[in-house]
Amino acid sequence: MQISNIKIIKALVKKEFYQIIRDPSSILIAFVIPLLLLVIYRFGINLDTVKVTMGIKNDDPAAEIQTLVKSFGHSEYIKSFVYEDKDLMYEDLVRSKLRGMVIIPNNFSVGLSRSQPADLLVITDGSETNLANYAQSYPQFIANQWLASSKYKYDLKPPLITPELRYWYNQDINSHYFIMPGSIAITTTLIGILLTALVIAREWERGTMEALLSTRVKRIHIVTGKYIPYFILGMLSMIFSLFVCIAVFKIPFNGSLAAVLAVGSLFLFTCIGVGLLISTNLKDQFLASQTALAVGFMPALMLSGLMFPINSMPLGFQWFTHIIPTRYFVQFILSEFLAGTVWEIVYVNSVFLLVFGGLLFMTVYKKTGLRLEDKC
Repeated sequence: MQISNIKIIKALVKKEFYQIIRDPSSILIAFVIPLLLLVIYRFGINLDTVKVTMGIKNDDPAAEIQTLVKSFGHSEYIKSFVYEDKDLMYEDLVRSKLRGMVIIPNNFSVGLSRSQPADLLVITDGSETNLANYAQSYPQFIANQWLASSKYKYDLKPPLITPELRYWYNQDINSHYFIMPGSIAITTTLIGILLTALVIAREWERGTMEALLSTRVKRIHIVTGKYIPYFILGMLSMIFSLFVCIAVFKIPFNGSLAAVLAVGSLFLFTCIGVGLLISTNLKDQFLASQTALAVGFMPALMLSGLMFPINSMPLGFQWFTHIIPTRYFVQFILSEFLAGTVWEIVYVNSVFLLVFGGLLFMTVYKKTGLRLEDKC
């Protein structure tokens, strides 16, 4: 590249940095919004096991069964309330005061003492599927534990297979250990697309693009002058988010920071391309910002595999996720935090992001207009 071209790009980058400094919204989007989102993901979102409110109605007069009722009260997973009136318990379930009910029939102990099947009625509120699953499985787990320590255990045949569970990569089964790293991908998507979606549109609205086109700048100067400053700002924001996750929120990190920054730079390069493509085509800040949220943020949140497994989606949506860059960075960064650096994952996702970023750069280059009638 000629010396004059380098000087032009340096001048455009310098101008863009001045605009970023003078516009507090860019700093707000780059640092305050990521911090706010990280706090929400850390303290507001929890996919771990929850404590379920359950009603207990015992119709069996046997003294041994009272210990089963007490077992529900001692469980860390259930907040139990003992009822004498079954109708009142039904009403509390309808009013959502309870998420489930356990009814112990009057012949429960008789069946156990005869080594016959004993029924335990569990009724759950199915309006919230996850809570209903918890309310269904917890009583079964508690009843089996109680049965193993009760006098009826002598009537039970020992199991032929006793499984021993071991969790790899996330032994504490803490959902924040994968939500927080994944949130870095979501916030980077938001920053990279939203910041740059306003750049060229703002130039057209303020009239500075007309002044810029009257000079001897070329298309490559404009595009490069937009990429460089927002790439630097986005990388600083990503480093800030990594610092908050690792140093402040104490999320375990087992990978390589160099690998995260390298693949993160490719991902940010792709996001900037999406934002500039939106800005180049719309040339209106309001439309550009709304489109950036709809095209960038929402698919990244819903279809990246962070909140919902991709394999559980319909086949058409599974194919659609292949064109969402956040999918590849989520897979990579979760591996870095939980399992460490797996080079196969690094290479595969880097290639996809590099291809996406290169295609978007060329598209933005071709779409950037150098004539005033291109605004229309």
